[in-house]
Amino acid sequence: MTDEQIDDGTLRDELNVFGFSDTEIDTYLAILEQGETTVRTVAEAADVTQRAVYNIAERLEDRDLVRVNDHASPTTIRALAPEEAIDALSNRLESITPTLERRFNETEPKTPEIQIIKARETALKRLRKGITEAENEALVAVPGHSYEDIEPELRDAVDRGVLVFLLIGGMADLEVDESRLEETAAVVRSWSERLPFMYAADDEAAMIGHSGILSGTHVDEEAVAVTEDNLAGSIVGLYFGAYWPTASEMHVREPGELPRTFDWFRNSVLEAVLHRREGTDLEAVVRTDEGPEVTGRVSQVRQAFVEPSTNDYTLETSLYLETDGGEVSIGGPGSFIEEYEGDVVTLRPIEE
Repeated sequence: MTDEQIDDGTLRDELNVFGFSDTEIDTYLAILEQGETTVRTVAEAADVTQRAVYNIAERLEDRDLVRVNDHASPTTIRALAPEEAIDALSNRLESITPTLERRFNETEPKTPEIQIIKARETALKRLRKGITEAENEALVAVPGHSYEDIEPELRDAVDRGVLVFLLIGGMADLEVDESRLEETAAVVRSWSERLPFMYAADDEAAMIGHSGILSGTHVDEEAVAVTEDNLAGSIVGLYFGAYWPTASEMHVREPGELPRTFDWFRNSVLEAVLHRREGTDLEAVVRTDEGPEVTGRVSQVRQAFVEPSTNDYTLETSLYLETDGGEVSIGGPGSFIEEYEGDVVTLRPIEE
Protein backbone atom coordinates (compact mmCIF):
# COMPACT_ATOMS: atom_id res chain seq x y z
CA MET A 1 0.00 0.00 0.00
CA THR A 2 1.37 3.45 -0.89
CA ASP A 3 0.66 6.85 0.64
CA GLU A 4 1.27 8.59 -2.69
CA GLN A 5 -1.63 10.83 -3.69
CA ILE A 6 -3.17 10.53 -7.15
CA ASP A 7 -5.03 13.25 -8.99
CA ASP A 8 -8.77 13.30 -9.53
CA GLY A 9 -8.47 12.22 -13.16
CA THR A 10 -6.48 9.11 -12.24
CA LEU A 11 -8.89 8.36 -9.40
CA ARG A 12 -11.84 8.49 -11.80
CA ASP A 13 -10.01 6.28 -14.30
CA GLU A 14 -9.34 3.66 -11.62
CA LEU A 15 -12.99 3.68 -10.49
CA ASN A 16 -14.04 3.25 -14.13
CA VAL A 17 -12.00 0.05 -14.19
CA PHE A 18 -14.26 -1.32 -11.45
CA GLY A 19 -17.34 -0.64 -13.54
CA PHE A 20 -18.41 2.73 -12.13
CA SER A 21 -20.20 5.07 -14.52
CA ASP A 22 -19.31 8.74 -14.50
CA THR A 23 -22.55 9.59 -12.65
CA GLU A 24 -21.88 6.89 -10.07
CA ILE A 25 -18.38 8.26 -9.54
CA ASP A 26 -19.72 11.80 -9.02
CA THR A 27 -22.26 10.50 -6.52
CA TYR A 28 -19.85 8.25 -4.63
CA LEU A 29 -17.20 10.97 -4.30
CA ALA A 30 -19.86 13.39 -3.06
CA ILE A 31 -20.95 10.88 -0.40
CA LEU A 32 -17.33 10.33 0.68
CA GLU A 33 -16.79 14.06 1.09
CA GLN A 34 -20.05 14.68 2.97
CA GLY A 35 -19.89 11.76 5.43
CA GLU A 36 -23.43 10.76 6.49
CA THR A 37 -25.69 13.11 4.64
CA THR A 38 -29.08 13.47 3.01
CA VAL A 39 -30.07 12.54 -0.51
CA ARG A 40 -30.76 16.19 -1.29
CA THR A 41 -27.27 17.29 -0.23
CA VAL A 42 -25.65 14.55 -2.36
CA ALA A 43 -27.82 15.51 -5.34
CA GLU A 44 -26.71 19.12 -5.11
CA ALA A 45 -23.03 18.23 -4.64
CA ALA A 46 -22.98 15.74 -7.54
CA ASP A 47 -25.27 17.80 -9.76
CA VAL A 48 -27.72 14.91 -10.29
CA THR A 49 -31.40 14.48 -9.48
CA GLN A 50 -32.54 13.12 -6.14
CA ARG A 51 -34.20 10.17 -7.92
CA ALA A 52 -30.80 9.35 -9.50
CA VAL A 53 -29.14 9.51 -6.08
CA TYR A 54 -31.65 7.01 -4.68
CA ASN A 55 -30.99 4.56 -7.55
CA ILE A 56 -27.22 4.97 -7.44
CA ALA A 57 -27.11 4.66 -3.66
CA GLU A 58 -28.86 1.30 -3.90
CA ARG A 59 -26.23 0.06 -6.36
CA LEU A 60 -23.41 1.37 -4.18
CA GLU A 61 -24.95 -0.34 -1.18
CA ASP A 62 -25.06 -3.61 -3.13
CA ARG A 63 -21.31 -3.20 -3.60
CA ASP A 64 -20.82 -2.65 0.14
CA LEU A 65 -19.58 0.88 -0.42
CA VAL A 66 -22.31 2.82 1.41
CA ARG A 67 -25.17 2.28 3.82
CA VAL A 68 -28.62 3.77 3.12
CA ASN A 69 -30.74 4.61 6.16
CA ASP A 70 -34.18 4.79 4.60
CA HIS A 71 -35.87 4.54 8.01
CA ALA A 72 -34.72 8.06 8.81
CA SER A 73 -36.63 11.07 7.66
CA PRO A 74 -35.19 12.39 5.53
CA THR A 75 -33.27 9.37 4.17
CA THR A 76 -29.55 9.54 4.81
CA ILE A 77 -26.57 7.88 3.16
CA ARG A 78 -23.32 7.03 4.90
CA ALA A 79 -20.09 6.04 3.18
CA LEU A 80 -18.27 3.02 4.58
CA ALA A 81 -14.61 3.49 5.43
CA PRO A 82 -12.62 3.18 2.17
CA GLU A 83 -10.46 0.42 3.63
CA GLU A 84 -13.57 -1.59 4.49
CA ALA A 85 -15.03 -0.97 1.04
CA ILE A 86 -11.85 -2.03 -0.74
CA ASP A 87 -11.71 -5.21 1.37
CA ALA A 88 -15.25 -5.99 0.25
CA LEU A 89 -14.31 -5.52 -3.40
CA SER A 90 -11.18 -7.66 -2.96
CA ASN A 91 -13.17 -10.44 -1.30
CA ARG A 92 -15.61 -10.47 -4.20
CA LEU A 93 -12.79 -10.70 -6.73
CA GLU A 94 -11.13 -13.50 -4.77
CA SER A 95 -14.40 -15.43 -4.54
CA ILE A 96 -14.80 -15.59 -8.32
CA THR A 97 -11.12 -16.15 -9.14
CA PRO A 98 -11.27 -20.01 -9.03
CA THR A 99 -14.25 -20.05 -11.40
CA LEU A 100 -12.58 -17.60 -13.75
CA GLU A 101 -9.39 -19.68 -13.74
CA ARG A 102 -11.32 -22.85 -14.57
CA ARG A 103 -13.04 -21.17 -17.48
CA PHE A 104 -9.77 -19.66 -18.67
CA ASN A 105 -8.07 -23.07 -18.67
CA GLU A 106 -10.89 -24.51 -20.79
CA THR A 107 -10.36 -22.00 -23.60
CA GLU A 108 -7.72 -21.77 -26.28
CA PRO A 109 -6.19 -18.56 -27.59
CA LYS A 110 -7.98 -17.41 -30.74
CA THR A 111 -5.14 -15.32 -32.13
CA PRO A 112 -1.79 -16.69 -33.28
CA GLU A 113 1.09 -16.15 -30.92
CA ILE A 114 4.62 -15.37 -32.09
CA GLN A 115 7.21 -15.03 -29.33
CA ILE A 116 10.90 -14.23 -29.60
CA ILE A 117 12.91 -16.22 -27.04
CA LYS A 118 16.42 -15.18 -26.03
CA ALA A 119 17.10 -17.11 -22.81
CA ARG A 120 18.15 -20.75 -22.48
CA GLU A 121 15.82 -21.28 -19.50
CA THR A 122 12.84 -19.95 -21.43
CA ALA A 123 13.63 -22.05 -24.50
CA LEU A 124 13.97 -25.23 -22.41
CA LYS A 125 10.80 -24.45 -20.48
CA ARG A 126 8.89 -23.94 -23.73
CA LEU A 127 10.33 -27.14 -25.21
CA ARG A 128 9.46 -29.22 -22.15
CA LYS A 129 5.96 -27.74 -22.06
CA GLY A 130 5.44 -28.54 -25.74
CA ILE A 131 6.47 -32.18 -25.28
CA THR A 132 4.42 -32.53 -22.10
CA GLU A 133 1.26 -31.10 -23.68
CA ALA A 134 1.54 -33.03 -26.96
CA GLU A 135 -1.42 -35.35 -27.43
CA ASN A 136 -0.57 -37.02 -30.74
CA GLU A 137 2.92 -36.20 -32.01
CA ALA A 138 6.11 -34.40 -31.05
CA LEU A 139 8.92 -33.64 -33.49
CA VAL A 140 12.11 -32.68 -31.69
CA ALA A 141 15.57 -31.65 -32.90
CA VAL A 142 18.19 -30.81 -30.27
CA PRO A 143 21.97 -30.76 -29.95
CA GLY A 144 23.41 -33.81 -28.20
CA HIS A 145 24.30 -31.94 -25.01
CA SER A 146 20.61 -31.01 -24.50
CA TYR A 147 19.17 -34.51 -24.81
CA GLU A 148 19.26 -35.26 -21.09
CA ASP A 149 17.48 -31.96 -20.37
CA ILE A 150 14.33 -33.31 -22.04
CA GLU A 151 14.76 -37.08 -21.62
CA PRO A 152 12.10 -37.40 -18.86
CA GLU A 153 9.52 -35.48 -20.90
CA LEU A 154 10.25 -37.58 -24.01
CA ARG A 155 9.91 -40.81 -22.04
CA ASP A 156 6.61 -39.70 -20.54
CA ALA A 157 5.32 -38.74 -23.99
CA VAL A 158 6.13 -42.19 -25.37
CA ASP A 159 4.41 -43.77 -22.37
CA ARG A 160 1.29 -41.70 -23.17
CA GLY A 161 1.25 -43.05 -26.71
CA VAL A 162 2.55 -39.88 -28.36
CA LEU A 163 4.38 -40.43 -31.64
CA VAL A 164 7.87 -38.96 -31.11
CA PHE A 165 10.42 -38.30 -33.83
CA LEU A 166 13.81 -37.33 -32.39
CA LEU A 167 16.68 -35.77 -34.32
CA ILE A 168 19.97 -35.28 -32.46
CA GLY A 169 22.72 -33.06 -33.79
CA GLY A 170 26.39 -33.08 -32.85
CA MET A 171 26.41 -36.67 -31.61
CA ALA A 172 29.91 -36.23 -30.22
CA ASP A 173 28.31 -34.13 -27.49
CA LEU A 174 25.96 -36.95 -26.45
CA GLU A 175 27.25 -39.27 -23.77
CA VAL A 176 24.33 -41.68 -23.38
CA ASP A 177 23.72 -45.37 -23.96
CA GLU A 178 21.86 -45.56 -27.26
CA SER A 179 19.50 -48.16 -25.78
CA ARG A 180 18.01 -45.35 -23.67
CA LEU A 181 16.96 -43.60 -26.85
CA GLU A 182 14.55 -46.44 -27.55
CA GLU A 183 12.42 -45.38 -24.60
CA THR A 184 12.17 -41.76 -25.71
CA ALA A 185 11.14 -41.86 -29.38
CA ALA A 186 9.55 -44.02 -32.06
CA VAL A 187 12.30 -43.10 -34.52
CA VAL A 188 15.67 -41.52 -33.72
CA ARG A 189 18.09 -40.06 -36.23
CA SER A 190 21.45 -38.39 -35.71
CA TRP A 191 23.52 -35.85 -37.55
CA SER A 192 27.20 -35.33 -36.89
CA GLU A 193 26.90 -31.62 -37.62
CA ARG A 194 25.07 -29.03 -35.57
CA LEU A 195 21.55 -28.24 -36.70
CA PRO A 196 18.87 -25.75 -35.71
CA PHE A 197 17.00 -26.48 -32.51
CA MET A 198 13.31 -27.05 -33.19
CA TYR A 199 10.18 -28.79 -32.05
CA ALA A 200 6.60 -29.09 -33.25
CA ALA A 201 3.69 -30.55 -31.29
CA ASP A 202 0.48 -31.74 -32.95
CA ASP A 203 1.07 -29.37 -35.90
CA GLU A 204 -0.20 -26.54 -33.67
CA ALA A 205 2.70 -25.24 -31.59
CA ALA A 206 6.31 -25.06 -32.73
CA MET A 207 9.65 -23.39 -32.09
CA ILE A 208 12.83 -23.00 -34.08
CA GLY A 209 16.13 -21.29 -33.38
CA HIS A 210 19.91 -21.53 -33.24
CA SER A 211 21.08 -24.56 -31.27
CA GLY A 212 23.38 -22.25 -29.30
CA ILE A 213 20.42 -20.93 -27.34
CA LEU A 214 20.23 -24.28 -25.53
CA SER A 215 23.84 -24.11 -24.45
CA GLY A 216 23.51 -20.65 -22.96
CA THR A 217 26.89 -19.65 -24.42
CA HIS A 218 25.56 -17.76 -27.43
CA VAL A 219 23.95 -14.76 -25.81
CA ASP A 220 22.97 -13.20 -29.13
CA GLU A 221 21.09 -16.25 -30.43
CA GLU A 222 17.31 -16.42 -30.52
CA ALA A 223 14.45 -18.82 -31.06
CA VAL A 224 10.95 -18.12 -32.36
CA ALA A 225 7.92 -19.87 -30.86
CA VAL A 226 4.59 -19.94 -32.73
CA THR A 227 1.09 -21.18 -32.03
CA GLU A 228 -0.62 -21.13 -35.39
CA ASP A 229 -1.38 -24.03 -37.73
CA ASN A 230 0.20 -22.64 -40.89
CA LEU A 231 3.35 -21.39 -39.16
CA ALA A 232 3.76 -24.61 -37.18
CA GLY A 233 3.15 -26.58 -40.38
CA SER A 234 6.03 -24.75 -42.05
CA ILE A 235 8.37 -25.91 -39.29
CA VAL A 236 7.06 -29.47 -39.64
CA GLY A 237 7.82 -29.26 -43.37
CA LEU A 238 11.32 -27.98 -42.69
CA TYR A 239 11.90 -30.76 -40.14
CA PHE A 240 10.86 -33.61 -42.42
CA GLY A 241 11.86 -32.01 -45.71
CA ALA A 242 15.31 -30.56 -44.99
CA TYR A 243 16.89 -32.12 -41.90
CA TRP A 244 15.33 -35.56 -41.37
CA PRO A 245 16.39 -36.99 -44.78
CA THR A 246 20.05 -36.01 -44.29
CA ALA A 247 20.39 -37.66 -40.86
CA SER A 248 21.37 -41.26 -40.08
CA GLU A 249 18.86 -43.70 -38.65
CA MET A 250 19.74 -44.84 -35.12
CA HIS A 251 16.56 -46.44 -33.78
CA VAL A 252 13.15 -47.52 -35.06
CA ARG A 253 10.49 -48.87 -32.75
CA GLU A 254 9.08 -52.36 -33.10
CA PRO A 255 5.66 -52.63 -34.77
CA GLY A 256 2.76 -52.67 -32.30
CA GLU A 257 -0.10 -55.08 -31.92
CA LEU A 258 -2.96 -55.04 -34.44
CA PRO A 259 -5.79 -54.36 -34.98
CA ARG A 260 -5.45 -50.77 -33.84
CA THR A 261 -7.17 -47.48 -34.60
CA PHE A 262 -5.10 -44.32 -35.15
CA ASP A 263 -6.41 -40.79 -34.72
CA TRP A 264 -3.11 -39.37 -36.03
CA PHE A 265 -2.49 -40.12 -39.69
CA ARG A 266 1.32 -40.13 -39.61
CA ASN A 267 1.18 -42.70 -36.83
CA SER A 268 -0.88 -45.05 -39.00
CA VAL A 269 1.57 -44.61 -41.90
CA LEU A 270 4.56 -45.44 -39.70
CA GLU A 271 2.80 -48.48 -38.23
CA ALA A 272 1.81 -49.69 -41.69
CA VAL A 273 5.34 -49.50 -43.06
CA LEU A 274 6.79 -51.28 -39.99
CA HIS A 275 4.40 -54.21 -40.38
CA ARG A 276 4.86 -54.41 -44.13
CA ARG A 277 8.65 -54.55 -43.65
CA GLU A 278 8.04 -57.74 -41.69
CA GLY A 279 5.91 -59.20 -44.46
CA THR A 280 2.50 -58.61 -42.89
CA ASP A 281 -0.40 -57.97 -45.28
CA LEU A 282 -2.68 -55.26 -43.97
CA GLU A 283 -6.22 -54.07 -44.45
CA ALA A 284 -7.11 -50.48 -43.63
CA VAL A 285 -10.42 -48.85 -42.86
CA VAL A 286 -10.11 -45.09 -43.26
CA ARG A 287 -12.64 -42.49 -42.22
CA THR A 288 -12.26 -39.55 -44.58
CA ASP A 289 -13.17 -35.88 -44.36
CA GLU A 290 -15.26 -36.36 -47.48
CA GLY A 291 -17.66 -38.55 -45.51
CA PRO A 292 -17.48 -42.20 -46.65
CA GLU A 293 -15.16 -44.82 -45.20
CA VAL A 294 -12.62 -46.35 -47.56
CA THR A 295 -11.67 -49.97 -46.98
CA GLY A 296 -9.09 -52.06 -48.77
CA ARG A 297 -5.81 -53.95 -48.68
CA VAL A 298 -2.78 -51.72 -48.18
CA SER A 299 -0.94 -51.92 -51.49
CA GLN A 300 1.60 -49.10 -51.00
CA VAL A 301 2.93 -46.90 -48.22
CA ARG A 302 4.58 -43.65 -49.29
CA GLN A 303 6.81 -42.21 -46.53
CA ALA A 304 10.29 -41.07 -45.52
CA PHE A 305 10.09 -41.66 -41.77
CA VAL A 306 12.23 -44.82 -41.89
CA GLU A 307 14.65 -46.40 -44.34
CA PRO A 308 14.21 -47.13 -47.11
CA SER A 309 12.11 -44.12 -48.03
CA THR A 310 9.27 -44.95 -50.42
CA ASN A 311 7.86 -41.55 -51.34
CA ASP A 312 8.09 -39.99 -54.76
CA TYR A 313 8.38 -36.41 -53.58
CA THR A 314 9.40 -34.58 -50.41
CA LEU A 315 6.86 -34.83 -47.57
CA GLU A 316 4.67 -37.36 -49.41
CA THR A 317 2.98 -39.38 -46.66
CA SER A 318 0.14 -41.57 -47.86
CA LEU A 319 -1.52 -44.97 -47.90
CA TYR A 320 -2.66 -46.69 -51.10
CA LEU A 321 -5.57 -49.11 -50.80
CA GLU A 322 -6.89 -51.72 -53.22
CA THR A 323 -10.65 -51.29 -53.16
CA ASP A 324 -13.51 -52.76 -55.20
CA GLY A 325 -13.29 -49.67 -57.38
CA GLY A 326 -9.54 -49.88 -57.90
CA GLU A 327 -6.49 -48.49 -56.13
CA VAL A 328 -6.98 -45.19 -54.29
CA SER A 329 -4.56 -42.88 -52.49
CA ILE A 330 -5.17 -41.40 -49.05
CA GLY A 331 -3.23 -38.58 -47.43
CA GLY A 332 -3.46 -36.97 -44.03
CA PRO A 333 -5.23 -33.76 -43.01
CA GLY A 334 -4.39 -30.94 -45.39
CA SER A 335 -3.33 -33.24 -48.22
CA PHE A 336 -4.37 -32.21 -51.72
CA ILE A 337 -2.58 -34.55 -54.16
CA GLU A 338 -4.11 -37.77 -52.86
CA GLU A 339 -7.67 -38.72 -53.75
CA TYR A 340 -8.88 -38.79 -50.16
CA GLU A 341 -7.99 -36.92 -46.99
CA GLY A 342 -7.79 -39.47 -44.19
CA ASP A 343 -8.89 -38.75 -40.64
CA VAL A 344 -9.08 -41.93 -38.56
CA VAL A 345 -7.34 -45.13 -39.71
CA THR A 346 -7.84 -48.69 -38.46
CA LEU A 347 -5.16 -51.23 -39.43
CA ARG A 348 -5.63 -54.98 -39.12
CA PRO A 349 -3.68 -57.94 -40.45
CA ILE A 350 -5.13 -59.96 -43.30
CA GLU A 351 -5.44 -63.55 -42.20
CA GLU A 352 -4.52 -66.09 -44.88
